[in-house]
Amino acid sequence: MRKSMKKSFIDLVMENKQELLKDRDAMDRIEEKLEQKRMIKKAE
Repeated sequence: MRKSMKKSFIDLVMENKQELLKDRDAMDRIEEKLEQKRMIKKAE
Protein backbone atom coordinates (compact mmCIF):
# COMPACT_ATOMS: atom_id res chain seq x y z
CA MET A 1 0.00 0.00 0.00
CA ARG A 2 1.29 3.45 -0.94
CA LYS A 3 1.79 6.08 1.69
CA SER A 4 -0.06 9.20 0.59
CA MET A 5 2.07 12.30 0.53
CA LYS A 6 0.48 15.42 1.88
CA LYS A 7 0.88 18.32 -0.53
CA SER A 8 1.56 21.81 0.68
CA PHE A 9 -0.88 24.61 -0.11
CA ILE A 10 1.62 26.17 -2.52
CA ASP A 11 1.99 22.86 -4.38
CA LEU A 12 -1.78 22.63 -4.74
CA VAL A 13 -2.02 26.23 -5.99
CA MET A 14 0.73 25.65 -8.56
CA GLU A 15 -0.88 22.40 -9.71
CA ASN A 16 -4.24 24.15 -10.08
CA LYS A 17 -2.62 27.02 -11.99
CA GLN A 18 -0.99 24.59 -14.44
CA GLU A 19 -4.32 22.84 -15.03
CA LEU A 20 -6.03 26.18 -15.68
CA LEU A 21 -3.33 27.21 -18.13
CA LYS A 22 -4.03 24.03 -20.08
CA ASP A 23 -7.80 24.61 -20.02
CA ARG A 24 -8.49 27.31 -22.64
CA ASP A 25 -12.25 27.52 -21.88
CA ALA A 26 -11.58 28.14 -18.18
CA MET A 27 -9.01 30.81 -19.04
CA ASP A 28 -11.51 32.54 -21.33
CA ARG A 29 -14.14 32.59 -18.56
CA ILE A 30 -11.65 34.00 -16.04
CA GLU A 31 -10.49 36.68 -18.49
CA GLU A 32 -14.12 37.66 -19.18
CA LYS A 33 -14.85 38.04 -15.45
CA LEU A 34 -11.74 40.15 -14.93
CA GLU A 35 -12.67 42.36 -17.85
CA GLN A 36 -16.18 42.87 -16.44
CA LYS A 37 -14.72 43.83 -13.04
CA ARG A 38 -12.44 46.39 -14.73
CA MET A 39 -15.41 47.90 -16.59
CA ILE A 40 -17.39 48.21 -13.35
CA LYS A 41 -14.47 49.94 -11.61
CA LYS A 42 -14.06 52.38 -14.51
CA ALA A 43 -17.78 53.22 -14.38
CA GLU A 44 -17.58 54.17 -10.69
